Amino acid sequence: MNKLDYAIATQALKSADPKLGAIIDQVGVCTLDQAQHLGGLLDSLARSIIYQQLSTKSATAIYHRFLQLYPSGMNAEAILDTPDEILRQVGLSRQKIIYVKDLAQNVLTGLPTLEELQPLDDETIIQTLTKIKGIGRWTVQMLLIFRLHRWDVLPVDDLGVRSGIRRIYELDELPDRKTVMKIGQAWKPYSTIASWYLWRSLEIS
Repeated sequence: MNKLDYAIATQALKSADPKLGAIIDQVGVCTLDQAQHLGGLLDSLARSIIYQQLSTKSATAIYHRFLQLYPSGMNAEAILDTPDEILRQVGLSRQKIIYVKDLAQNVLTGLPTLEELQPLDDETIIQTLTKIKGIGRWTVQMLLIFRLHRWDVLPVDDLGVRSGIRRIYELDELPDRKTVMKIGQAWKPYSTIASWYLWRSLEIS
């Protein structure tokens, strides 16, 4: 998306959902493009696995230590050749070591590249990648948002999205998936931009 695209998206969201529109006005210009992830599919999914169920601060520290194991660049063979004990020392849990190595094995046996995934629709990409251990729907949705730049992704299980909805709509408790999907109908075809504003809304005092 360029600045014009973001302007069109935010204007459409404000018209469709005044409550979200108020948050858009508070947060200001969308800077989602500045948060895009780099690297190939292996790097993107390994990053997502490492970040699962951890605070951003802790996950970032572990991820950087993980990257330092591969000064010449991360690749599937290098990950598989890394002893589990070394991966434990940089902070990966035993479960995440299994996931990261399974991911590397899948890359070697023919996982599609980002370029090969690009022409596919969102749901096909989700079904393709969730066959890998430790890769759930949420993880692939983060790839769709931050790596494949898809505009209409609504991660209904994301805690930040649910917390943002609870706050904006003054709900008594976190909304369930059905409620998120119902409210999110108004945000199509810009659910990704809406999700970004929901995340940012949690930073407003």
